[in-house]
Amino acid sequence: MPSRRKSPLTHMAPDGGARMVDVGAKAVTVREAVARGHLAVSPAARRAVREGTTPKGSPIEVARLAGIMAAKRTADLIPLCHQLPLSSVDVRIAPRRGGFEIESRVRTASQTGVEMEALTAVAVAGLALYDMLKAVDKTMVLGEVRLMEKRGGRGGEYRRREGKPGPKAAPRR
Repeated sequence: MPSRRKSPLTHMAPDGGARMVDVGAKAVTVREAVARGHLAVSPAARRAVREGTTPKGSPIEVARLAGIMAAKRTADLIPLCHQLPLSSVDVRIAPRRGGFEIESRVRTASQTGVEMEALTAVAVAGLALYDMLKAVDKTMVLGEVRLMEKRGGRGGEYRRREGKPGPKAAPRR
């Protein structure tokens, strides 16, 4: 039988079940989140993208659009996310050593943040890029999807510190 104690977890109801947080009393503020990920690909796949010889067309553009569409549909994919009026979604995909870096920047003026929208955009853009290149490379690995920064709301600013072992995140005040 679930515990009836009040949980410090915002998405847990007193009976222990999942619940959507009520943000109705929160102020509408401008919020922004940046997320990144990496798709590791073979040299042959990188070359095919660079030379425009991939079998399905433009993988970068398809993946970029998939990321934008995914950010707009996050509430349909993640059960307890709020439907948000996004004012901007930018997805960039750049060749990097060993593959492609995927970055999204999402903005809204709302009562809750857009971290999940930014992370979803990166993940789905990476999956779409994988789909576009799978005929050339079946060894690809999508990973390192992480929140880089966020602004707005009660939590203030957050910026990930890269390059140090262990936890790489620290709140900024």
